[in-house]
Amino acid sequence: MTANVTPARPMREIDAASFDDAMLASAEPVVLRGLVRHWPMVAAALAGNADAYLRGFYRDATVNAMLGAPGIDGRFFYNDDLSGFNFAPVRVRLDTVLDELKKHAASAPAPAIYVGSTTVDTCLPGFRAHNDIDLGARDALASIWIGNRTRIAAHYDVPDNIACVAAGRRRFTLFPPGQLRNLYVGPLDFTPAGQAISLVDVRQPDLQRFPRYAEALANAQVADLGPGDAIFIPSMWWHHVEALDAFNVLVNYWWRCVPDYMDTPTNAMLMALMTIRELPPEQRAAWQEQFRHYVFEAGADTAAHIAPAARRVLAPLDDDATRTLRAQLLKKINR
Repeated sequence: MTANVTPARPMREIDAASFDDAMLASAEPVVLRGLVRHWPMVAAALAGNADAYLRGFYRDATVNAMLGAPGIDGRFFYNDDLSGFNFAPVRVRLDTVLDELKKHAASAPAPAIYVGSTTVDTCLPGFRAHNDIDLGARDALASIWIGNRTRIAAHYDVPDNIACVAAGRRRFTLFPPGQLRNLYVGPLDFTPAGQAISLVDVRQPDLQRFPRYAEALANAQVADLGPGDAIFIPSMWWHHVEALDAFNVLVNYWWRCVPDYMDTPTNAMLMALMTIRELPPEQRAAWQEQFRHYVFEAGADTAAHIAPAARRVLAPLDDDATRTLRAQLLKKINR
């Protein structure tokens, strides 16, 4: 049984004039209409010259690309038994990718061609001097995505990010973090592009195989973006991204508002899978209480009974304390 694929709620929208620093702290996604409409890249795309504009910055760079047969219908995913993938990863010159996109622009169906998350300054030096956004004090990493009609399965990212549509149209379908259980996520340690993904085909969800997805869909938000539009995606929100045209360019800005010494929480979860998940129920409950006390509900009184000079890892961490703790953990893991 295939579900009605129309999510329940439209996404909140603001115009470029309303974009401010407070919006970047939102816990909900926000569509930013016209945020980068002033970019020369967007003007070139609207005039049909996006390919030529990108080539103007190209300096013999190679990129990581994904190539799929026409039969995958643009959906980069696993093979049937999840032992591999339905596409081939390649390392190739960016101008070769642009040539292939132009060659297959009118093909129906076309092979799926996708350059994912490539640092803008590396592959297109000078591009950001003319096409950029001001994120204040945030030290954001700018990445570019180039491809044809492709679909990226629902996944989350640890950083906050703003995705700017520079050419083509894209449809974003977002799910709150609390919908994890209803998204039927695949393997955590064997993924198409580094992040765990939902196994549900958002365009044609199979509710016999994935019945709880109906609940996820009821809580989903969707937005269609054109050249010049952008979307703010908060940390940990699941997002499915579909490129709707034969040539699409997206520029992402990623950042985390945490100290540089903080590692990704994903590593802590993987360690917990290795050390806690298989314990007897009573012991898991005991460790749940440990995490509640020391991590999720930690406060000023957690270590108040210990003299400040003796609190060690229970004191606020800094670069030096984190470096020491990381070294201790690595020594224990590699015992």
